[in-house]
Amino acid sequence: MKSIKSKPLSPKNAGPRPPFPRQHQSAPGRESELDPKPRYKAPSYKGSGKLAQKCALITGADSGIGRAVAVLFAREGADVAISYLPEEESDAKETQAAVEAEGRTCIRIPGDLTRPAFCKKLVEETVRRLGKLDLLVSNAAHQATKASIQELDYSELEWTYRTNFFALVELVKAAVPHLKPGSSIVVTSSETGILGKEGLPDYSSTKGAINAFVKTLSGELLEKGIRINAVAPGPVWTPLNPSDSGRSAREVSAFGSHTPMGRPAQPDELSPAYVFLASAADASYITGIVLPVMGGEPIGG
Repeated sequence: MKSIKSKPLSPKNAGPRPPFPRQHQSAPGRESELDPKPRYKAPSYKGSGKLAQKCALITGADSGIGRAVAVLFAREGADVAISYLPEEESDAKETQAAVEAEGRTCIRIPGDLTRPAFCKKLVEETVRRLGKLDLLVSNAAHQATKASIQELDYSELEWTYRTNFFALVELVKAAVPHLKPGSSIVVTSSETGILGKEGLPDYSSTKGAINAFVKTLSGELLEKGIRINAVAPGPVWTPLNPSDSGRSAREVSAFGSHTPMGRPAQPDELSPAYVFLASAADASYITGIVLPVMGGEPIGG
């Protein structure tokens, strides 16, 4: 009897396509309330020990890309500390369960990354509880769409920068003294930092700042044996989007439809890029890059 082989899906059909059910959430949003549920387990991804005996800190790992990265890091052999806001505790517990299902340790450390003191405490607690720090993934972000630049007030601008960029700077400053040669930092940027995005001047500019920061810091950290890179996703189906206060439920239902693939990415379509950049087995000769994962969106190169 011949075995029946399933045909591989076209990239356009490898994930749910809009329109999605109309929905909206209050920030910061819950993955457990999204419809459809984001895919984060990457069932076809087979671990090979690329991150064995490593210890990682991942911010914004209660949900979305951060959760998917935590799962694949664990599948590759890493123990993981996850950071998130206290109100995201229920989602964070699901991330912890998923990491532990891979046979690795996961510790939860809630707190507010806009506070520099917490960024320092977060790194120190990770080192104390896991024993060391080898991998830092700065992923947490805030966005709120504005109809006009006139709607962007200073408090919103400052909050976005404190969450998306200032926290990254504080985390790197706190982490570098603990990182040994061979360690890696991976930062979540965005296509908006490359192409810009109407309605998101503050968010887009923080991502542009991240890109410049990664490129600028790569030389200094290379002298210490540390690599730093960024991933620039296109639209990804995570709680960040339906909890955007300036985005209507109707707009959420069409999220990602403008891409060449006609859909947003699922989180587990992004997480392998983080493994690639974190792993010395794959990326020992790569530092200071911004890796686009943008659903076919062409960029200069």
